[in-house]
Amino acid sequence: MAQDITFSLSRLRFDENYEPSQHTRITTNFANLARGDKRKSNVGSALTMIDNRFNALAYWDNQTADRYTVELNIISVNVEIAGQGTAFPNIEVLQTVIVDKVTGKRHEGIVGNNFSSYVRDYDFSVVLAQHNKDKQGFSVPSDFGELHGSLFKQFVNSSTYQNAFSKKPVICLSVSDSKTYYRTENEHPVLGHEYQPNESSLTEQYFKKMGLSVRYFMPPNSAAPFAFYFFGDLLNDYTNLELVGTISTMETFQKIYRPEIYNANAPAGRCFKPSLKNSDHSLTQITYDREERTQLAVEQGKFVEEMFIKPYKSLLQTYSTQCA
Repeated sequence: MAQDITFSLSRLRFDENYEPSQHTRITTNFANLARGDKRKSNVGSALTMIDNRFNALAYWDNQTADRYTVELNIISVNVEIAGQGTAFPNIEVLQTVIVDKVTGKRHEGIVGNNFSSYVRDYDFSVVLAQHNKDKQGFSVPSDFGELHGSLFKQFVNSSTYQNAFSKKPVICLSVSDSKTYYRTENEHPVLGHEYQPNESSLTEQYFKKMGLSVRYFMPPNSAAPFAFYFFGDLLNDYTNLELVGTISTMETFQKIYRPEIYNANAPAGRCFKPSLKNSDHSLTQITYDREERTQLAVEQGKFVEEMFIKPYKSLLQTYSTQCA
């Protein structure tokens, strides 16, 4: 059954000339920036923020703080079902490329970073809503996230992925405003102080079905910790420059989309409870409509249901059960 599902991918440079394709989730961080009259200035400002943060973190042999620049490639992944002749947009991630302007070398960075998934929209915006309709309290279906997890793991283990990338992906997300995080004594020179949450979350459980573990770190001079989802050994499988590429990229996006947490005027302390109601924060010159983003996630979830889940329901159920 697994052989009935294959993957293909494409790359597109994320720069001032980028325009989202018709298959891109428009709620995705990078796509949301590239909409409207100010799309070029939005993207340009974000890329400048990424470069500045990268050079601040990669300070060794970098006295003028301008040695590096970061290029971003959008990796779009389609899932293809044998015999159907069509490909459905599955996920989009970002890959960093680190350019050393002193040596002229180009370093392959981490793939993942941002994580955009149509099936995840379906799970969180459609499945959960239907499951909890007219119920008291909140619960999760027993098979919640299994199809999504199976698709993701098969993609990462596929020749399509392995021929394109040398290392496993790392996904960097914001922390949850429903949990409390406690700083530990563990400190990494690039990732910073490690934090531990007071409890597990639905997102953690969802990503676990994708085969990913999670650790929380607050990089030097950041305002809050980040959730790093990974395979293997986060601290030893990646170089410092690779980790800096992910931090600088995702911190920039979170400063724009979660300024209450990641552009707060006071950094997280030993005990940290994130809040989207924190008024003591600064805004970047880039704004977006958070309410619109939530509404669009529901629309995109319904699109997946109609175009992918329902037409191939029997096959996908068998595939998910066998993979699980």
